[in-house]
Amino acid sequence: MLLDYRIPIASWVEKLVRSIQSAWAAGFDGFADIVRFVINGLLGGLQAVPPLVLLVVLAALVTWKAGWKLGLFTAVGLFLIHNIQLWTPFLQTLSLVVTAQVLIVVVGVPLGILAASSDAAERIMRPILDFMQTMPAFVYLIPAVMFFGIGLVPGVVATFIFSLPPLVRLVNLGIRQVPVDLVEAADAFGATRLQKLVKVQVPQALPTMMAGLNQSIMLNLSMVVIAGMIGARGLGAEVLRGIQRIQVGQGFEAGLAVVILAIVLDRLTAAFAMRRRDGSRAREDG
Repeated sequence: MLLDYRIPIASWVEKLVRSIQSAWAAGFDGFADIVRFVINGLLGGLQAVPPLVLLVVLAALVTWKAGWKLGLFTAVGLFLIHNIQLWTPFLQTLSLVVTAQVLIVVVGVPLGILAASSDAAERIMRPILDFMQTMPAFVYLIPAVMFFGIGLVPGVVATFIFSLPPLVRLVNLGIRQVPVDLVEAADAFGATRLQKLVKVQVPQALPTMMAGLNQSIMLNLSMVVIAGMIGARGLGAEVLRGIQRIQVGQGFEAGLAVVILAIVLDRLTAAFAMRRRDGSRAREDG
């Protein structure tokens, strides 16, 4: 008889989601309005710039920060995206990715700092982060749609939840790996907790934190196609449309545009991390 009893997990989860939805409906609507405003503002600003001008500006920025090779790749890749008439979906995807990444950084960095400063907080966060990372990405679409409907906002929310854990983990790891003698020296000079964090721990941990940022960006981009399933515009919607219509070429073109964006963002964040690491070593040698 005991083996025949089914634990009503699905019912519990549905009741919990409905209760949250009814209790926080106004908050969810306000958050959705803010996210929608940010995405539409960013997208409108990008679309206001002529494509070739924006292409040159982005390629020049990448060249300045990461070298001419990646700058040349960026120019060629963006020209290809424009040539195959995916410029607007590309800008939509870029707006979604940037908005989600800003939200990830705003939430993830403080959580990582909190985990690094408190063993109890880390013990509480660890199983939650494990759960967030191991849960299939498609599952996040269900509460996102229930709370925020169809469109860009649930795509940002699902992307945020899926991409947050690596940044929190590596911010925590980076700060905990700061040499003890540097922290003790800051204490000896009478630095406050905030001064010690801003002037000693964060600069030393920045390469590791940038690695976390890089990982979160890659997970962010991996959600682009999945977000297309719930009405998020952009390259993900183009890939999904190619799958639904069995148009292999259309799906491949949109996937190629996602790959180009992923390579540029990956190499750009890696270059930032490398510069910070080289700068830290130069200061230590000096």
